[in-house]
Amino acid sequence: MRAVEWILQPLHKIYLAEDSGDIKKMWVYRSIVRSSPSRHAIARTVQWTRHLCDAQKLSQTQPNIILMGSPGCGKTTVGRILGERLQLPVLDVDDHHLEPYWGVSVAQKLSEVGSEGFVAAEGEALKAFCPQRSVISLTGSNPMHAEAMEHISKTGRVYFMDVHKSDILERLERMKVSRIVGQNDGTSMAEILDFRQQFYERWYDERIICERLESPENVADKVLACIAKHQNPKAKGYESTRGFNLECSTFNDALLQGLAPDDGLVVPRAAVPFFTLGQLDRLIELSYPERVLRVLERWIPCNEICPSRLREMIHAAYGGAVFQDAAVCPVRPLTGSDGQFLQELFHGPTASFKDFALQLMPRMFLNAASECTEKHKYLILVATSGDTGGAVLDGFSRVTEKAGSHSPGVLVLYPRDGISSIQRDQMVFYHGNRARVIGVEGADFDACQTMVKKIFQNVDINKTLLDKYQVKLSAANSISWGRLLPQVAYHVSSYLDLVKKKVIAMGNQIDLCIPTGNFGNILAAYYAKEMGVPIKRLVCASNSNNVLTDFLSSGCYDITKRRLKQTVSPAIDILVSSNLERLLHYVTNRECAIVREAFEQLRDNKVFSVPKQVAESLHGMFSAGWATDEDCKAAIKTTREKSNYLLDTHTGIAKSVADRFQGDRPMVIVATAHPAKFAHDILASFGRQINHRTPVDLIRGIADEAAVPGLHEALLKTLSSADDKPKLTCENNIGHVLKQVTDLARCL
Repeated sequence: MRAVEWILQPLHKIYLAEDSGDIKKMWVYRSIVRSSPSRHAIARTVQWTRHLCDAQKLSQTQPNIILMGSPGCGKTTVGRILGERLQLPVLDVDDHHLEPYWGVSVAQKLSEVGSEGFVAAEGEALKAFCPQRSVISLTGSNPMHAEAMEHISKTGRVYFMDVHKSDILERLERMKVSRIVGQNDGTSMAEILDFRQQFYERWYDERIICERLESPENVADKVLACIAKHQNPKAKGYESTRGFNLECSTFNDALLQGLAPDDGLVVPRAAVPFFTLGQLDRLIELSYPERVLRVLERWIPCNEICPSRLREMIHAAYGGAVFQDAAVCPVRPLTGSDGQFLQELFHGPTASFKDFALQLMPRMFLNAASECTEKHKYLILVATSGDTGGAVLDGFSRVTEKAGSHSPGVLVLYPRDGISSIQRDQMVFYHGNRARVIGVEGADFDACQTMVKKIFQNVDINKTLLDKYQVKLSAANSISWGRLLPQVAYHVSSYLDLVKKKVIAMGNQIDLCIPTGNFGNILAAYYAKEMGVPIKRLVCASNSNNVLTDFLSSGCYDITKRRLKQTVSPAIDILVSSNLERLLHYVTNRECAIVREAFEQLRDNKVFSVPKQVAESLHGMFSAGWATDEDCKAAIKTTREKSNYLLDTHTGIAKSVADRFQGDRPMVIVATAHPAKFAHDILASFGRQINHRTPVDLIRGIADEAAVPGLHEALLKTLSSADDKPKLTCENNIGHVLKQVTDLARCL
């Protein structure tokens, strides 16, 4: 047989080496023929093939492979295929355990004891089942017995074969199955499947998203890919973008750590996970929280956060009344602008896209802290250009009520004169015993972010905080991997919404235009693209601080002659874009030396250039443009006149840039904030009277300017309660900032 060896960059170079085994040869051939010629498909075929060549070794170390799913999902057939490929025994619980255990057929037992009695009897029988190193196909009703599932799940990894309900119903009708629990109690098969879904969602370790009418061989391929990933040591743990050998080996470790010790950013060692178009199609009809779950469980191994626990946190973050719109992040056509759509990311409690990460990240942070063997107190240190601070404070305030004395402290630094009064008052509202908001005098965002990084990097400071106050520092800016990752999901969701609305067919490409400062949001979109979402062009929209526009065009990042300009879009008033480091780490195929040298040059000389081939690669991935304040105001005014829709000043930047790049493909403009957050500048641009008006008055005034998006009730409520809160400031000096850090650490 020809087993496949390969290199990752470039993906089209595949080298073949001789091996033996006719069965494996046929499987390789079948997989390659079935796959599309895209680089993703080739890479997956290559990856699965290489791992399959170690089948003999795998079968000697692999715990039980436990297949779970509805009746008719194909567990038995897939189990046989896996057994052949891995040379493992194949056990069907119905045929190989229950019937010998009872001495009667399953159908007869069901007839004798009825549905409720059968689940109990089946559960007791499964508790006596102790196979080793086998492929096991559970019955469809096994997961309904908790004690039995607790027993069997300890013997191996449970793979949930998530098959579309229509496919299952068609198969069951064709098979004329008559021995399903509940089938003869007057309940329809569709109702039985819907009821059982909750049990499957509780017990799986790995979800295998099966495409519509997918062959058993293809499903087995997917299971093998999961098994191989767990067996591959190179796919485990995290590393620094600059090459430091991190001790953090799990997602929880990475979440708690924040910044890497060598000044780099934490990234996973594993390759970016991938969805086929058929798998993306399965996500279309899901709610937003369920889409998020499907995305994040691809990134977070089941042994690091249990999928059922991840589900709880996701639904708590995005369910209920946390977000004002039932769709959470709806995508709406922009009338008067053919082919343009707005993804509204401002329906969260602080009216900013930052809520999407920071309603979930604090829940994951506390979960990680609770599972940590070393019990420390934590202080979250944040630099903000306006939106992150409020979102961090709100997110942690919602979870710390339950955490009590174990809840982390939060200290937010913002440029005192570099954000809107509404952003400032919104943050000040959360000031309390465990939260402190500090305006740094004479500083811009870059200065605040630099001080945060220096504090993280100072070994003596961190040792003093730990020894004296038992406090560890952590981050909630997008320099934290746990903060960045949840943002990937809403970019996946925007594409699914366009398919659901029949704007495009699955597989058609779209463009995204994103107002960009620290590069986190557009990096999350890039990860979504790498996951298989058909995004053609990522458009980076900057304001007058347009260093990213120049870099993506030339490959040279140069701030030697730049001074930060204050604009009407302050959240992207940034010259040092931290998350660009993660992108360079990825596109250089993890060449840490290149990344380290580039950002050390930026620190020391305020300029760096990337190799020509990297610059060309970036130019092929991204388009970039920038807009002035006047361009932004014109876009806001024109959109209001044409669409009766009011953009905020950051989305105004994106709209101005998107108009220059609009082509035949749909363009999704990412609306990152509600216009009320920047009411002062918007109303002033319309010639409205703004002097001596309070933030609350300004917000109400914005709601009168256009029908959509309307009043942001949560923002109004927060600002109405912020008047009596202190507005603390400190000098632009790391010593003064350290005093604030120490004072808060002492109070925790």
